[in-house]
Amino acid sequence: MPVPPTSPPTSPPTSRDVARLAGVSQTTVSYVLTGKGAISPATREHVLKVAESIGYRPNLAARSMRTRRSGRLAVITGVAYENQIRLLTGASRVAHDAGYIMETHSVDGTVEDRTDRVLELAAGGQYEGMLTFVPVLPAALSDGRSTPPVLAATAFDEKMHSAGELADASLLEVFVRALAAAGHRRFVHVAGNLEFTSARARRDVYLACVEQLGVESLGVLGGDWTAESGRQALLGLPDDAPPVAVIAANDVLAVGALRAAAERGWSAPGDVVVTGWDNAQFGAYTMPSLTTVDVDFQAAGRHAMQLLLATLRGEEPPRGSDLQRIVWRESTGAAHPAASGTA
Repeated sequence: MPVPPTSPPTSPPTSRDVARLAGVSQTTVSYVLTGKGAISPATREHVLKVAESIGYRPNLAARSMRTRRSGRLAVITGVAYENQIRLLTGASRVAHDAGYIMETHSVDGTVEDRTDRVLELAAGGQYEGMLTFVPVLPAALSDGRSTPPVLAATAFDEKMHSAGELADASLLEVFVRALAAAGHRRFVHVAGNLEFTSARARRDVYLACVEQLGVESLGVLGGDWTAESGRQALLGLPDDAPPVAVIAANDVLAVGALRAAAERGWSAPGDVVVTGWDNAQFGAYTMPSLTTVDVDFQAAGRHAMQLLLATLRGEEPPRGSDLQRIVWRESTGAAHPAASGTA
């Protein structure tokens, strides 16, 4: 039985196809994909969208031979916990859209170990640029003029705990002020593990704010990140504690506090109001649903990679965006950001 003829394979899209569909010259497409030339952000975005829509991928091997550029970027991180994975996801998408391959190197050990590894990778000539999300010594970083540029977007400290902007606790003050404006006069903070920069920052903002407002604090309780720690913190409060506002350092602690309130027969958000942090998925489904802070790790990763690309292209660095926002839900009752003067 004769075998029916097969259709010839479809040729992969080329840069000429991108140029034709985008209505620009092939030189413009080349500049966009290589990061050369003075291309406006709007044109770059348009060309990249057209390239993605037709499935065009630059031939990195050919580009490397032609331009002596590898089309590869390196990112240095530590042990990949969930938040770090979200950070890397954001960085990877920006690198991909710009026509680069992003390779991740997880480096454990001391800051000296990480510095040695970064210097080794930089000397290897495989990467056009490097980005580190973990601390390294200044010797590993560049001023942006050397090749390859090595930039620090340190998001984690020596122990792989959130640091820098990701550990900013200023929105906790918004919680306290909004609750105070809604009539609450008694507060308690359920702290996380104080080895974490973020836990210390949230505790410090809480203490400063309650002192400034002149409201009563029942103390800083807890001390780790478990639901049981949040539960025990509320079980240890005096019987006449309500009405009390519980400012928990994360959503897991907040859920433990809600459990303890129910065990004691305290209503929420009547006798007890509760705030968390992290915007864990379960927070939208607790009873009551949990007011919390959403931290956009992917946005942090995107911005870090945009900074590296701007350095490679000789462009002005992009402005960062807010990485945190409050999600107001049922657990804080009538309290609302407008009540504290914060939009």
